Amino acid sequence: MLLQDTQTINASTSLISPKISVDMSRVATIILAGGNGTRLEPLTMTRCKPAVCFGGKYRLIDIPVSNAIHSGCSKIFIISQYLSASLHQHIFNTYHPGAFSSTAIELLSAEQKHGCKSWFQGTACAIRQNLNYLTEIPAEYFLILSGDQIYNMNFQHMIQFAKESDADLVVAALPVNEDDAKRMGIMKLDKHNFITEFYEKPQEIELLNHLRLPTSTLEQIARDDCDDREFLGSMGIYVFKRQALLDLLLCDPREDFGKHLIPTKVSQGNIAAYLHNGYWEDIGTIESFFKANIALTASNPEFNCCEDKKHIFFRQYYLSAPKIENSTMANSIICEGSFVEAAEVTNSILGLRSVIKQGSIIRHSYIMGNDFYTSPKSDDISNTLLIGENCIIDHAIIDKNVHIGKNVQLINKNKLMNYSSDKICIRDGIIIVPRGTHLPDGFIL
Repeated sequence: MLLQDTQTINASTSLISPKISVDMSRVATIILAGGNGTRLEPLTMTRCKPAVCFGGKYRLIDIPVSNAIHSGCSKIFIISQYLSASLHQHIFNTYHPGAFSSTAIELLSAEQKHGCKSWFQGTACAIRQNLNYLTEIPAEYFLILSGDQIYNMNFQHMIQFAKESDADLVVAALPVNEDDAKRMGIMKLDKHNFITEFYEKPQEIELLNHLRLPTSTLEQIARDDCDDREFLGSMGIYVFKRQALLDLLLCDPREDFGKHLIPTKVSQGNIAAYLHNGYWEDIGTIESFFKANIALTASNPEFNCCEDKKHIFFRQYYLSAPKIENSTMANSIICEGSFVEAAEVTNSILGLRSVIKQGSIIRHSYIMGNDFYTSPKSDDISNTLLIGENCIIDHAIIDKNVHIGKNVQLINKNKLMNYSSDKICIRDGIIIVPRGTHLPDGFIL
């Protein structure tokens, strides 16, 4: 249950009138896909964060793009920066011209411009450096999204809320717990859902106590005892009036929305919060990435990639259906082109072209799969991309194009939280085999 009182919930929903239609052709959507994702290393050593594979056959960028397409957004700009080659290739192959007749998607990248730095210094900087492109679009509103979050949202409702509240800026928000509050922008609202205070990543106990939802609010809500979501956090999703965005970028020349420009706008006033009551996850760490993937294997996952009206678009690979022989399967996702002879696959995802040989056991793991069945580097058998016979893999992420020999055990036998070597690492207690790694027969960690 959301941690708003009845008055606040009604304030957010009653402003959305079914009598007013939303003209999404007057909305320009900007997806910020420039993050280098250092906390997701080694998964981001060869690709930017939005290009990381998710759920077996998607990329993280597919989620905001799909939400935007389903919401009727007709103009989508994707701003990229670090290690963007695989992201660009994916966008071209998945959202090529003609694939979506009513949607135009354009890629913008960091480039050297006269009088400014080539690399974006933050989210606001990325938009500021591309204003010459963005302001050519006759948009009434700018919808700004992150390229590495997992959620389902109809942005038409948020745009309509922006119109009816007449706010210069609307920030999507949802209840979060104290641990999440320390890594997010946290806000306080008045009774009409306008933001009166905003702090980015508050750490001090006094400030956190000040930002908690009041006890009187919590007492009015029927919630589980374990529900400790006592803060309202920013989702990093914004709707700006056109002129309000231009004015804010001009009056505050600093780099980041959450850290700099949003607090500036709060001090100026007329900034509201749109309360989201669905699933949302910011992929900020290996742990959050791992949990979000494994959660997809549940019988009724909170985030469902396959709903008819909310499905996630992905690149078509035209692979054969997976082939499974003499394997015990439970609560798992097996993607196209896979050949599975494993003894057991439980609570796991096997990505495209995964090959698992006889006797192996895969539990609570995400196997990203392969771009091909045999590495083009050589014809040697060691370059066959597979998980060999009689392996045990538990609580692990296996990146793409990996060869794992026979009798390998990836079980974190010493219960390490962090570990690094030239072939393998552990982050947040989760074993990670980086892209292109070859593990020899009998390897144990």
